[in-house]
Amino acid sequence: MLNHDEKQLIKHAWEKVLGHQEDFGAEALERMFAVYPQTKTYFPHFDLHHDSEQIRHHGKKVVTALGDAVRHMDNLSEALSELSNLHAYNLRVDPVNFKLLSHCFQVVLAVHLADEYTPQVHVAYDKFLAAVSAVLAEKYR
Repeated sequence: MLNHDEKQLIKHAWEKVLGHQEDFGAEALERMFAVYPQTKTYFPHFDLHHDSEQIRHHGKKVVTALGDAVRHMDNLSEALSELSNLHAYNLRVDPVNFKLLSHCFQVVLAVHLADEYTPQVHVAYDKFLAAVSAVLAEKYR
């Protein structure tokens, strides 16, 4: 559970993401595909080359969804319900992949926020993204 201070850290850091959703999302996906190549199996129809339009578009969708989660931190289940349904019932994505992408997104945050990505921000985002991953995996149970 996130405390008040952690929520504020997440919101403050998220302000730095705004305007860069497509770039950060594409970078996180590209990192995931490079570090965890097995995740590519969920994107057989995508051009997986660096900076492809499909990766950029999907990356923006991912980070936009995370932005919705940031705005609805106190009710993630409701905010992410449709996305959870989509990934569980239609796409059948192995829920471990949410954690892999979360890790890659944290690397992107650390790279771009640099000194502002303090240990406290890291812990807050780790807890937040773990909660997002858990909510996305709820429908698998």
